[in-house]
Amino acid sequence: MNISLISPEVASSDNEPMIISAALKSSSAKVTELHHHSRGQLAGTLQGLMSIEVESCQWIVPATHGIWIPPNTKHSLLRSHGPFHGWSIYIQKSVCNNLPIKPCILELSSLLREAITRSMTWHNTELQPEHKRLMAVILDEISIIPQVKIALPMPKDIRLLKIALALSDNPSDDRNINEWSVWAGISRRSLTRRFTNETGFNFTEWRQKLRMLKALELLVAGKPITEVSLNLGYDNISRFIAIFRQNFGVTPGYYQKAMRNNHPWRNFTNTII
Repeated sequence: MNISLISPEVASSDNEPMIISAALKSSSAKVTELHHHSRGQLAGTLQGLMSIEVESCQWIVPATHGIWIPPNTKHSLLRSHGPFHGWSIYIQKSVCNNLPIKPCILELSSLLREAITRSMTWHNTELQPEHKRLMAVILDEISIIPQVKIALPMPKDIRLLKIALALSDNPSDDRNINEWSVWAGISRRSLTRRFTNETGFNFTEWRQKLRMLKALELLVAGKPITEVSLNLGYDNISRFIAIFRQNFGVTPGYYQKAMRNNHPWRNFTNTII
């Protein structure tokens, strides 16, 4: 489904309000074509992974994080993986000077999440001073929260991208590299070489890291660790715990407890790539 959260005219308007919030929940996957607008955009999902192209780079971003897209930066939503439940805020170009100048992944503090959620209720509402103060909080949070290297790069070769998108839809798919090469119509040798050249990871590493991104979402949602492990294709929970610790420096249980206690995410989510 190709739907924009707001019209192109509004996304490029420098009129008030300073921040425009929009959300969309759909039972089908969502895509948008390559485009740009003069407002800066912070985008994320409430559930699921999304694949985004920004300045010729293609990333997979988990629901635990958001992507900042500066004004006039070309970007597209390659697809959401499964039903779409996403949000965006669009910020006047004139107030983006203190915000990141390049696309980046942000760790979405609890304060920023709550402020954005509150702003979603302001449609067709005359903005009051308290609304504008909360907008200022949103801008402050975007300017100071840490940027993290958590997004997973997507391959560009159309055959490899087909595999990457299929795995993003179903991270537990355990077909081996030979089966994937036949399915995508590419030799195993080419798949192996191109995957490493285009993403920086070999196929096994890339799939493992994709599963870890999905694990973050499921753990934050309160899913039991055993269920998360099985949902991601690990029939050995000890192996899942070991791989999670290898990527994030803590066990899934520790991470889940820290999230419940509103612990800053920066200690865990800057080591996946």
